[in-house]
Amino acid sequence: MKLIIRNLSRTTTETALQEIFEGYGTVQSCTLVIDKDTKQSKGFGFIEMPKVGEAKAAMKSLNSKEIDGSKIRVKKADTPASQNTPSKTDE
Repeated sequence: MKLIIRNLSRTTTETALQEIFEGYGTVQSCTLVIDKDTKQSKGFGFIEMPKVGEAKAAMKSLNSKEIDGSKIRVKKADTPASQNTPSKTDE
């Protein structure tokens, strides 16, 4: 399951973020979004966890938790595949 983490402190590193989520299970990938001009974090990133149960536990426990002075928000990330899936009204 892919999670989006918003409102990260600009000082939070990819390594620190991954370590926080590894407390809830296996982290497949961790990516901070970096501004190409300033080379600093844009304040959000993505975590992929292969086990849905672990991802949901991390999401529930870490949403609204203060990390490096910022109250982070953790949600399931929208994937392009889910955006292209027809809804029942389209059938």
